[in-house]
Amino acid sequence: MKLHILAVGTRMPAWVQAAYDDFARRMPREMPLALLEIKPEPRSGGKPVAALMAAEAARLRAALPTRCRKVILDERGADLTTQGLTRRLEAWLAGGEDVAILIGGPDGLAENIKQEADETLRLSSLTLPHPLVRVLLAEALYRASSLLKGHPYHRG
Repeated sequence: MKLHILAVGTRMPAWVQAAYDDFARRMPREMPLALLEIKPEPRSGGKPVAALMAAEAARLRAALPTRCRKVILDERGADLTTQGLTRRLEAWLAGGEDVAILIGGPDGLAENIKQEADETLRLSSLTLPHPLVRVLLAEALYRASSLLKGHPYHRG
């Protein structure tokens, strides 16, 4: 199983890429982590927000791996503990399909792509900057994989 993070947004600060790469490099072989940046729709053209989100949703859809479990990050998603994410990761691994985790742009994800998701999760009740979401997600996935392996990285 491969874990794909599809994130709307490009040109992140160097610290974001370095932190993401650190956690991605630590992932076990049986669940590698791959990030695909999706070009955001320009916010300067006066298009309605719904049109911007629809264009980003189309790009996300086009980038999805064939036959994968679609998981979106959304503020109204399931609020998991580390142990809960570990159980979810274990179930995804047992399912054998690749998993694509979608992160929306500045305005979030279009409603139609949310409805296509197999599940909806949230990282926090806080509003987080998009660059930080990538890092937190990579760390949470690494921590959950460590817990599955009995690795000492997870301590509580």
